[in-house]
Amino acid sequence: MRIVIAGGHGQIALRLERLLAARGYEVAGIIRNPEQGDALREAGAEPVLCDLESASVEHVAGILHGADVAVFAAGAGPGSAVGRKETVDFAAATLFADAAERARVRRFLMVSSMGADARHEGDEVFDVYLRAKGEADDHLRTRLGLEWTILRPGSLTDDAGTGLVRLEAHTGRGSVPRDDVAALLAELADTPATAGLTLELVSGSTPITVAVKAVAGN
Repeated sequence: MRIVIAGGHGQIALRLERLLAARGYEVAGIIRNPEQGDALREAGAEPVLCDLESASVEHVAGILHGADVAVFAAGAGPGSAVGRKETVDFAAATLFADAAERARVRRFLMVSSMGADARHEGDEVFDVYLRAKGEADDHLRTRLGLEWTILRPGSLTDDAGTGLVRLEAHTGRGSVPRDDVAALLAELADTPATAGLTLELVSGSTPITVAVKAVAGN
């Protein structure tokens, strides 16, 4: 199985790449800085150079050709200005979804954010971010050719993962280690029965595999 990850050098993406490579999958990570390539290779992923803020849908579809799963894990980052919330968190996300559909990639995972809402009010940078993520999620839901799942983690931490989570349509506020987000994404990639779901994720008491089976109805 070939999996292509947008935002391949991100903290969650690098963790996910290691997990997927350990499962024997063919993994590629999209990056725009060639200096990040070695980190991806060390994680077991093939680095692919592409700037999603300027690339065409056709170009990205070419990168995604032959992929079984596409994962959008890119982000403008907490220190970025308002403009990049629009160009990365919204525009790049929608372009990646459109390209995946054009390339006939069936499975699509979106790493969103708890509280993402296109109608969110406020003028602070984080408010703009939540609107951008919400708009990207809304766009993804219109891509009828994709078996999409939207994952909305709570506050991210660098604590060691526990493998124990709460995964539901609405969990309430909470935090979750990036380790557990990556592990959950790896499980979702193998669980197409979660297609069409928007799921919130925080730390909890349920093993990841059990939590995913529960929301998938297994």
